[in-house]
Amino acid sequence: MATENHQLHTAFNEKGETISPLLPETVKNFLIDIDGTICDDIPNEEPERMGTTLPYPDALKILNKWYDEGHVITFFTSRTEEHREITEEWLKKHNFKYHALLMNKPRGGNYHWIDNHIVKATRFKGKFTDLVVQTHEIEVFKE
Repeated sequence: MATENHQLHTAFNEKGETISPLLPETVKNFLIDIDGTICDDIPNEEPERMGTTLPYPDALKILNKWYDEGHVITFFTSRTEEHREITEEWLKKHNFKYHALLMNKPRGGNYHWIDNHIVKATRFKGKFTDLVVQTHEIEVFKE
């Protein structure tokens, strides 16, 4: 796992108060699921499969490309803390480049993420490719 730091920019709200720092506009901060996204879907109830599944080749290629381009890669998984070691070993064995690994993502899908930062979501549909811009309806808070 990489330990390099990205140049964070100090950010301010409309009152001039300091808020959470921001990455440069050219750097994307990717949160990427593991099971069913970069490899076959393996439930926590079958941890013996976690060390033997193979990564999706297109996922490995694209994610490492994004990493090499300077983007932040964080894996965000429903695997529990007890699966951290086998998960880190698997990522290392298959040469995934990444910055962080977050465990214990809520299970069940159908996520509704609320944040004070801009959040973009991309649903994985079976193949990693370069991203393209499309416009879709989204839910927002009523004014």
